[in-house]
Amino acid sequence: MLFEVWAPQAQRVTLALDGHEHPMARDPARTGWWHRTAPAAEGARYGFALDGGPVLPDPRSRRLPDGPDGLSAVVDPDRFVWRTDRPGAPLAGAVLYELHIGTFTREGTFDAAAGRLPHLAELGITHVELMPVCPFPGTHGWGYDGVAPWAVHEPYGGPAGLVRFVDAAHAAGLGVVLDVVHNHLGPSGNHLPAFGPYFTDTHHTPWGAAVNLDAPGSDEVRAYLTGSALAWLRDYRLDGLRLDAVHALADTRSKHFLAELSGAVDALAARLGRPLFLVAESDLGDPATTAPREARGQGLHAQWNDDFHHALHTALTGESQGYYADFAADPAHALAKTLAGGFFHDGGVSSFRGRRHGRPLDPASPAHRLLGYAQTHDQIGNRAVGDRLSARLSPGLLACAAALVLCGPFTPMLFMGEEWGARTPWQYFTDHPDPDLAEAVRTGRRREFAAHGWAAEDVPDPQDPATRERSCLDWTEPGREPHRALLEWHRTLIALRRATPGLTAGPLSDTDVTVTGDLVTVVRRGGLCVAVNPTGGPAEVPLGGPDGGPPEVLAAWRPVELSVTGGTRSLRLPAESAAVLRG
Repeated sequence: MLFEVWAPQAQRVTLALDGHEHPMARDPARTGWWHRTAPAAEGARYGFALDGGPVLPDPRSRRLPDGPDGLSAVVDPDRFVWRTDRPGAPLAGAVLYELHIGTFTREGTFDAAAGRLPHLAELGITHVELMPVCPFPGTHGWGYDGVAPWAVHEPYGGPAGLVRFVDAAHAAGLGVVLDVVHNHLGPSGNHLPAFGPYFTDTHHTPWGAAVNLDAPGSDEVRAYLTGSALAWLRDYRLDGLRLDAVHALADTRSKHFLAELSGAVDALAARLGRPLFLVAESDLGDPATTAPREARGQGLHAQWNDDFHHALHTALTGESQGYYADFAADPAHALAKTLAGGFFHDGGVSSFRGRRHGRPLDPASPAHRLLGYAQTHDQIGNRAVGDRLSARLSPGLLACAAALVLCGPFTPMLFMGEEWGARTPWQYFTDHPDPDLAEAVRTGRRREFAAHGWAAEDVPDPQDPATRERSCLDWTEPGREPHRALLEWHRTLIALRRATPGLTAGPLSDTDVTVTGDLVTVVRRGGLCVAVNPTGGPAEVPLGGPDGGPPEVLAAWRPVELSVTGGTRSLRLPAESAAVLRG
């Protein structure tokens, strides 16, 4: 077996393999690379010692059985056992479902999560979006403190567990998308700096020194991250990747890393003969994120649309703190603008930022390139107590949110449990073995929310195991009201979406939106009319003239009445209710 490692500053590199040492030689064809061939079986433990130092895990390790500080284990992807050969599933027409392996079930493993996949298939989901599964110290955490971008967290089930999960998902007709983090690594267990210039002080991020995408040595760092992304898609047969916080990728090179990555993914898709896609989380409000590379864009296939989330959240909750302030100034305008045009911040002044922000999207842009959602792990977990919308909104208002997400213009995404209005919170939790780091996280979290008026004792301790336990879904809820009704509502709306091609195809400009000052909303797209009344009283919703015949009510949260007066059709919509009509 060939072992190789990039260590450009080392004078001597030794391969430690199953208790034996093997000197490595410089690779004459690749500057900074070392290699050695040695006999090794699947599962063999190994690592690299630089200049007589301690043995460290392989930066490209596929498995870390003892965690980030332990030895690597040999994994041969060609030995993975696959029972399902699925051709792939494109993003257009998709309905995504974000889940966290560690809290989707109380067991917190790939195998336990796979046991719940029939629920998602019956719901009508097309793709499961897994939060990060790379190794991090401890057992439980969100996954954004991962430190080994090529490996799989062992407590979840390791590489074999991920293979079984993806195989089960594909057998159930579900695609799998993985959330990956390229903008930083976690604060504990990160051994990359010992090997080479993986980070640079040229730029700084909220997590410290930036990943080196443009300083000396950045060619290999970019290849390292791109290789990791391709390995997930190729070796684990994933259908797409979600890229965390791409706005934090500091890159001044003429060809941005994201354009390089998207080109490599498109080339892999062509070689494999199946669709692959990249979805960015971006705070920039920049159309270039999804613009074609030939038009000097970055060529990503879609991006999360936080503007839509913020507008919808503000309209339903009335919250106006922090970044919600920009949307709360005129919620009706904000909701209408984002539904019709995608971005709210399109070059105007953001009061939250104290400057202008964003650029407008081309109305001809495919609507499916934006992901629309009412809740995500960020928007729940980054609140002080991890409270979901269900903690403060009635089932009727949750139904309104679902109608706009699932029958709106964007590719919809649900956060696990949202489909039944889960009452379990989703809180910020960690499991750092380092007591100093654990205390820093605990005090930092409480200090952050003290600035917003929260008492320290009211902010859950991230290190307390009970915080993670509270965040696990309660799978008995879907069988009880009002959860049962909300689940059926989501199932009905998803079925309507999948049966209506016009909803999932076409440009942003195909969407017609009317939002009144009292937030009664009518969205027309693909031959459907979605009417939402989040107010406390009934609303008379005009539907226009009789062209096309009488409308047909396809779904209604509460019974509605249709009427025609003087040739004008109207819908009487009860308080806190929504309906979907054709015609």
